[in-house]
Amino acid sequence: MTPDVLLRQILDPANRADPYPLYAELRKTPVIRGGDSLFIVSTYWEIKSLLHDPRVSSDARNLSPGAGDSLLRDDDDASVLPPSFLRLDPPEHDRLRRMTMRPFGPPETPRRIHDMRGELDGIVSGLIDGFGDRKRVDLVDDFSYPFPVTVICRLLGVPREDEARFHTWADTIAAGLDPDPDDDPGERRRVVQQARTELGTYLSGLIDERGSAPGDDMLSALVAQHGPDGRMSRMELLSTAALLLIAGHETTVNLITNGMLTLLRNPDVLARLRDDPHFAVPVVEELLRFEPPVQLLPQRTTLADIDICDTTITKGSALWLVLASGNRDPQRFAEPDRFDPDREDNQHLGFGSGIHNCFGAPLARLEAQTALAELARRLDNPRLVEDPPPYRRNAVLRGPRHLHIEFDGVRG
Repeated sequence: MTPDVLLRQILDPANRADPYPLYAELRKTPVIRGGDSLFIVSTYWEIKSLLHDPRVSSDARNLSPGAGDSLLRDDDDASVLPPSFLRLDPPEHDRLRRMTMRPFGPPETPRRIHDMRGELDGIVSGLIDGFGDRKRVDLVDDFSYPFPVTVICRLLGVPREDEARFHTWADTIAAGLDPDPDDDPGERRRVVQQARTELGTYLSGLIDERGSAPGDDMLSALVAQHGPDGRMSRMELLSTAALLLIAGHETTVNLITNGMLTLLRNPDVLARLRDDPHFAVPVVEELLRFEPPVQLLPQRTTLADIDICDTTITKGSALWLVLASGNRDPQRFAEPDRFDPDREDNQHLGFGSGIHNCFGAPLARLEAQTALAELARRLDNPRLVEDPPPYRRNAVLRGPRHLHIEFDGVRG
């Protein structure tokens, strides 16, 4: 199988339910060239090395013209919101990330996430209570989507009466990542851009409100911040708030949904989690290795020629790091295709690594642990309606579009 054919198969939505045999084929050549200026890296140690290499850039402005455009295009509209720090390099990245971290976690706000535990428990319980007398639900629509959006709204300080609007914007923007072949691409871009514009307008108004009447939420802290890095500009505030909403939401949806799917396929692990909610900690870590919500990082390029595995990745090339393949690399993990929460030394790539290690990882971990432990405890005899379920088309943010499950009832 030629590299181009293999890459096309990985991107083919028909293979979304189980891309791992294709990743195994990909790892036979740790660094392959797909086209004139695209390089794909699929093995653990090489990915880890490049994630920590200062010659690797996340800023698309450093790409050579046309690099990687034919296979995967980023449709973010910079005219609506500027690039977030996720798409920037040092020193701009470091400044914005430091400023965002101050009201989010250690060392300035060490208990922000810890103190949300009670609120997370309440949101999860309310959603499961909402199943009512039903014996069948779509976990995605009824649980995995509304949970993280509600959490991020509370974190940012979005009024509860506006949460429904955030749900709509998040769903629309996320749907833009999963293009339907029957949709009009121009109309899809228009709808997504409109949602981004409405989101940006709403956040701008919220920033004004927090400037005059701050609360104890994260957005208020970002607006009022006066630290060694100065203050964020309005556009930096907008892009950071939008990043927190969209990126954190979409990845957590997939983490929870992939997690429940994996547990239902491994009933012994599900039973153990039902009896011991603390077991959720290693379960989620193994899920991040076994079924990571972010399968690959395509927004990378090189600032210089880089020699790796007898291949020279030329300056300005598009660089794809296939995290999900690295997580199944037998040179790093014993029996990598086995789901094993008791696995030792589980230094997975589920949240990336290096300076772009997932900013929201502490919250995503806690959300997934809370959700899966409570689903395991409260659902009586849960089972899959179809396996595999229908998947989203997107190759980067991989997860089921629907996960229909049946159960005999809901415990109190």
